[in-house]
Amino acid sequence: MNLRHLAALLLFAALTAAACKKEEPAPQPPAQTEQPASAAAPAKPLDQALALTGAFAPLPDHWAKEGQTPAQEDLGRALYFETRLSKNHDLSCNSCHGLATFGVDNKPTSTGHKAQLGGRNSPTVYNAAGHFRQFWDGRAADVEEQAKGPVLNPVEMAMPGEEQVVATLKSIPGYGELFKAAFPGQEDPITYDNAARAIGAFERRLTTPSRWDDFLRGKHDALNDDELKGFHLFVTTGCVGCHNGALVGGTSYQKVGAVKPWPNQKDQGIFDLSKKDEDKMMFKAPSLRNIAKTGPYFHDGSVASLDEAVRLMASHQLGRDLSAEDTRLIVAWLNALTGEPNADYIKAPTLPESGPDTPKPDPT
Repeated sequence: MNLRHLAALLLFAALTAAACKKEEPAPQPPAQTEQPASAAAPAKPLDQALALTGAFAPLPDHWAKEGQTPAQEDLGRALYFETRLSKNHDLSCNSCHGLATFGVDNKPTSTGHKAQLGGRNSPTVYNAAGHFRQFWDGRAADVEEQAKGPVLNPVEMAMPGEEQVVATLKSIPGYGELFKAAFPGQEDPITYDNAARAIGAFERRLTTPSRWDDFLRGKHDALNDDELKGFHLFVTTGCVGCHNGALVGGTSYQKVGAVKPWPNQKDQGIFDLSKKDEDKMMFKAPSLRNIAKTGPYFHDGSVASLDEAVRLMASHQLGRDLSAEDTRLIVAWLNALTGEPNADYIKAPTLPESGPDTPKPDPT
């Protein structure tokens, strides 16, 4: 074997050994204590909330009608606080819908003429002008029509009729000028319809913007993490099906006890008016604006606690049993719906003095 063959043989042996040699495993990095950047991180509460706001809108500044005037609103404010529109001169709109207490009286049902109790819980007057109908059963189209009802209701303010209301207003000298300013050009402006129009005009500016509106308008630090988580749960649990839009409700009729029958079946809601079977236990879904301040809850005022109200709704409407923690978070978000009215706008005015012919209180 010559030197050339020997060199070739040695080179072949070296190459073969290199090819057969097992590759050593690459050194491993230290154990990861945090999730790798490539893995999907849990969504942040803010991101989760922002993804679900499509069914909601900020509260408008007002629901004033075209042509509505400050003079009409001023007259409406006076009439809203006017106890002489009740038979015994002891009740006004503000008695059951207190503007200083978020538009309610915080009673299961309100006390009317001769201490009679109404049959349903008095809903808040704040933001009511934005509802698609008025009253729990929707029997009034708007706040102007709604304003006519309690004054003549024998259980509430108990005035005998429209004629007596007009006669009372005409007997109070100061109202003549207020009605003329509110309805200029009318030969006889003191009418029952005009009184209701004025009260409605006043109520159309009773709005309560809140931190929730700030959030919807882009101020994303307006809500804390618990409130953001609560909103996410509110939507994903299914509450948004009845409570959506700018008012977080007030836009539809819903059956109370859609999944599980409601305990109190005495009040059948719209059925009591229509006598149609499909209307049994149908009520207007209320707005949740200021809900933390407007208990007790539901049409019958049967529940004092907001936590309990949330649990009952999840159970009876959606068939869901909420944990204590989920309930707490949803209630945290509901608290963010509490707003503030314009303090100057709701301030009680000085009312005109009675005249010699103004009817006296009648407790009978």
